Amino acid sequence: MKSLSEWLRWQEKLHPSAIDLGLDRMRRTLARLAWQTPKCPVITVGGTNGKGSTVALTSRILAEAGYRVGTFTSPHLLRYNERIVLDGREVSDESLVAAFERIDAARGEDTLTFFEFNTLAALLIFDTAGVDAMVLEVGLGGRLDSVNAVDADVAIVTSISLDHMDWLGPDVESIGREKAGIFRAGRPAIFGSRDMPNSIAEVAQQLGTPLYRLGRDFTWSCAPAEDRTTRAQRAVESERDDRWSWRGRSSSYEDLPRPALVGELQFDNASAVLCALECLSARLPVSRDAIERGLKTVTLPGRFQIITRNEPVATEWILDVAHNPAAAQALGAQLANCPAGGRTLAVCGILGDKDIEGVAASLRGAFDAWIVVGLDSPRAVPLNDLSQRLAKAGANIVANADSVASGCEIAQTMARAGDRIVAFGSFLTVGPALEWLQTRR
Repeated sequence: MKSLSEWLRWQEKLHPSAIDLGLDRMRRTLARLAWQTPKCPVITVGGTNGKGSTVALTSRILAEAGYRVGTFTSPHLLRYNERIVLDGREVSDESLVAAFERIDAARGEDTLTFFEFNTLAALLIFDTAGVDAMVLEVGLGGRLDSVNAVDADVAIVTSISLDHMDWLGPDVESIGREKAGIFRAGRPAIFGSRDMPNSIAEVAQQLGTPLYRLGRDFTWSCAPAEDRTTRAQRAVESERDDRWSWRGRSSSYEDLPRPALVGELQFDNASAVLCALECLSARLPVSRDAIERGLKTVTLPGRFQIITRNEPVATEWILDVAHNPAAAQALGAQLANCPAGGRTLAVCGILGDKDIEGVAASLRGAFDAWIVVGLDSPRAVPLNDLSQRLAKAGANIVANADSVASGCEIAQTMARAGDRIVAFGSFLTVGPALEWLQTRR
């Protein structure tokens, strides 16, 4: 195998199961690789929703502070290389192939999963580069996810809601317990939402983990909507309504710029990041200027990403990977906060192991019409089944399309000037939609 694509095709078939949670294979392979515990701080980010935003904010602020940062995320939208980023740049095919060769030589009789290869490659690449900090996103759960083979110096759990219930348990308490598996004794853990399952605190207490909770140990605030200036006044006076304040245990910041990522929940995510940086301030000091620059410049494709097209008619596209009810509810709220001049059309594709009905119910009334698309995945349900389940939950289905590209074509044909199109659901929906838009810009 010489090319990255050859390696990835082989990895998909090597292990009997696509998902096989556990740390034994990871630990054995790391031992054979003689991999050492990182000397740099490790920030591990788990949770149901908000992981990607939290990772992006953490990495961006640290980079603005002058640190070399290794960032590991999953899944990807367009290219596998997106998953491993070094100093703000995706790693090359050559670096990935070199890492895969080392892993394959060291794995012995262990048949590693696709994600285990991915995690191991990130760790080897970051180690070789000698990064100043690692920011690692958990793939599934926490306790048995391959990322948890590395001890976190600070663990962030962004939020807990119902998702991956076949693997993590039937309720938020069970899921919370699995997510809290990334906590370590004596090392800070941060919970970044105001609604916290009891299991999070129970795990922290059992381990002796200092727990920092949003609303208790750190918090944020901004001017109430009725106190904010109008848009015209802002142009003349200031952008005061785009500023916010943060308070932690030992530090605080007033008059911060609003995070560049869209949505009110980004204040929760940014607050958790500032708490993590406060906990690491002795090892990774960060100035206020770096925080401000990071908040202003952070980007993350596929999270309420807005793309404007003027051909064939003026249309706004919004891309969002909302694929569970909690994320769909947040998407609906954000759409309501930014009403369209015309209609709002949905291009929707959701995998079969998600709460399809719950997603549709959370978005009831948000769309004037739905176009349902088939997805290229073993986890996908037949297109007609997906369409019928969405319709029963209240979606106004106007068309089915056997691919995301076809669904985007239908939506664009339907759109009139002033309409907006929201492509959402699985990464396997948003990635191809983004690619379709890029080829037509």
